[in-house]
Amino acid sequence: MDFLDALTRVNGVINDFVWVKIGLFLLLGTGVLMTVMTGFFQIRHLPHWLKMTVGSMRSKKVTAHTEGNSISQFQALCTALAATVGVGNIAGVAAAICSGGAGAVFWMWVAAFLGMMTGYSEKVLGIYFRRKNDAGEWSGGAMYYLRDGFGALPGCKTLGKILAAVFAVCCLLASFGIGNMGQVNKIVANIESAFPIDALSSRVLYESGGGKVTLYAVVLGVILVVLGALVILGGLQRIASFAEKIVPFMVVLFVAGSLIVIAVNYDAIGDAFRAIFVTAFSPKAAWGGITGLAIKTVMTWGFKRGVFSNEAGLGSSVMVHANAKVIEPVRQGMWGIFEVFTDTMLVCTMTALVILTSGVIDLQTGQIAPGAGTDATLVASAFDTVFQIGGVSFGGKFIAVTILLFSFTTIVGWSYYGTKAVEYLFGTKATKVYKLVFVLMIISGAVLTSSIAWDISDTFNGMMMIPNLIGVISLSGLVRKITKNYTDRHFKGKKDIEPMLSYDTKIQNEQLFKLAEEEE
Repeated sequence: MDFLDALTRVNGVINDFVWVKIGLFLLLGTGVLMTVMTGFFQIRHLPHWLKMTVGSMRSKKVTAHTEGNSISQFQALCTALAATVGVGNIAGVAAAICSGGAGAVFWMWVAAFLGMMTGYSEKVLGIYFRRKNDAGEWSGGAMYYLRDGFGALPGCKTLGKILAAVFAVCCLLASFGIGNMGQVNKIVANIESAFPIDALSSRVLYESGGGKVTLYAVVLGVILVVLGALVILGGLQRIASFAEKIVPFMVVLFVAGSLIVIAVNYDAIGDAFRAIFVTAFSPKAAWGGITGLAIKTVMTWGFKRGVFSNEAGLGSSVMVHANAKVIEPVRQGMWGIFEVFTDTMLVCTMTALVILTSGVIDLQTGQIAPGAGTDATLVASAFDTVFQIGGVSFGGKFIAVTILLFSFTTIVGWSYYGTKAVEYLFGTKATKVYKLVFVLMIISGAVLTSSIAWDISDTFNGMMMIPNLIGVISLSGLVRKITKNYTDRHFKGKKDIEPMLSYDTKIQNEQLFKLAEEEE
């Protein structure tokens, strides 16, 4: 136990350093840099990127299943959102509001606004530096643009390889914690609480560290292992097919449920937005019930929740976006903008408004209402205020099902990220072993009672971010050139300019031929 306590303390120090002391400022700084370097693309070309993303979902070029080993642009988005939209969009937003006040939501929006261009830049680089692996799949991600992009800069060849390897190792380790065991643990805890089965939950198999493992947890773990195996072992095509069906459903389900709660409490919408904007800049005066709440605290919680939720800057979702059947890097970059928009501006905002309009938090004092529980149960309590029949509330059950969908799709998405990390480090043959181990590890998340495993993985998650952002910042000039190349051809009519499609001459020529065919 002393060892675990020491490990927890050490990890806490490293995690704080990686995420708060360096990561947060690096993330926001990169967002500002890429927003400026691309000429505020997310604003200036808002109609265009909306048309190329949500406006193109009826186009077969975007949604049609592809032959071979690539996936459609829409499947790439859904697979990335599967890993991004998770329990953090529910419990994480509640924690931000409870700890940083309603104003944290405003700074969450700011982080998302900047994160749109960080996500865009990652996807542009991912497509530009991708290549085919031994199985004929596209392989791309931070490790490739660190090695072949950053590494091509004067005197950076060795450093580029080192940073690429560090990114891949941290991604691999994080996939087992944040992307697997942590999600499973949340699923099991919520299902056990919302749908109690005494015959299973009363059978305690063992107790450890103040927690207990029941037969119910083991049964749920086994079910998740089977479901995980059916999807994950089928490879990218099955993962993408699963994601494109489940992700839109779960997002629409949660947003619809949220809109019902907000509509019932429509008279509190104005007060909710007032609390968000006022406490963002004057928290002590507006929300005096939270002692010592300062603007720095509000900003920190908002920024942390924003970047933790949409993962823009971590370099994780680039690995699946790189497999999309797309020719122009900027086209996939625009899906990166939409990804951040959906995760934070849509899903997280819905969570925030549910909390702030339902009365589970006093908008005058910032205190949690009596009986609403803690930040971990706040969203369920908010849904309980509306979702009830004959005095019996089932909001908690709705949230438990939502968390099941959000968390399971996160597991599926992260399994692919880990697969690409293993492929980079050990080759394509090793990925089969990884997938099997990953699926079997799902049971661990159901029975572990200590949080140290995923706390450490959260640190590795943050450590992915640092080399990735070094790559994005160092290649910001290239992103600007690729973006200008695209806007000059599509908005200024400069048809004589050769498109910038790949760093590799052979791939560039192949893609130019395909682009010419596509435009005929």
